[in-house]
Amino acid sequence: MQVNGRVLVIAGSDSGGGAGIQADIKTVTALGGYAMTAITALTAQNTRGVSAIQPVPADFVAAQVRAVIDDIGADCIKIGMLHRAEVANAVADALAEAAAGVPLVLDTVMIAKGGHALLDDDAVAVLKTRLLPGAALVTPNLPEAEALTGLPVRTVEDMLDAGQDILALGARAVLMKGGHLDGDRVTDLLVTPEETVGWETPRIDTPHTHGTGCTLASACATGIAQGLDLIDTVARARAYVAEAIRTAPGLGHGHGPLNHGFTVAPFDPKAGKENQT
Repeated sequence: MQVNGRVLVIAGSDSGGGAGIQADIKTVTALGGYAMTAITALTAQNTRGVSAIQPVPADFVAAQVRAVIDDIGADCIKIGMLHRAEVANAVADALAEAAAGVPLVLDTVMIAKGGHALLDDDAVAVLKTRLLPGAALVTPNLPEAEALTGLPVRTVEDMLDAGQDILALGARAVLMKGGHLDGDRVTDLLVTPEETVGWETPRIDTPHTHGTGCTLASACATGIAQGLDLIDTVARARAYVAEAIRTAPGLGHGHGPLNHGFTVAPFDPKAGKENQT
């Protein structure tokens, strides 16, 4: 698989491997991109939930960003868990200095699948005022959209209204994820200043959905890094996530991880030996 598209992921680490930096690296790699990281926090978690969080010093988070951008560069930046306002401000400063003009996908990670808060209240304000304005794509789920806009989001029509409000905060496009709505079908809306594009697909009845938000946002960031049209980017990302859920390995005793590697064929060591010169 040829590497195409450099993606810097700024997010937290998931010790269980299903979400966060681990899911991001798997996703970018599976879609043919090159993943780099700036880790914002360490979490002790598994499929049942988050039991502890160890913050990474804000200046060290910024140092990771600058080191990667200065040498390797990036075609897209994806932001996930920031955890604290201090880290959010440090990331905003580092990106303004080192990565001006690089498209940003902002995954507004606020609450873990098991209910543990992943973003302090003060950090939400920094996210809204310093990172969301100008973002190429923002990918909130419905509780996150409610936190960003103050609007109740209970219907597809509410999703459109909230998406328009997030555009008004300065985002260039918003992918409203409708997985929290009731029903046997899932509706997502891509809201831009020019148009709204919707997708409706059957809901997959499974508990193995840990890391879907991280995975979707990183898949979108990879598409943007590879120069895909935004609608095609989202369509491919949604299809990738759906298949990763459908083929989930069934690990753990709670919300299990996805199968991020379904696109990748196992390496054949015999073929490697045959190609040796």
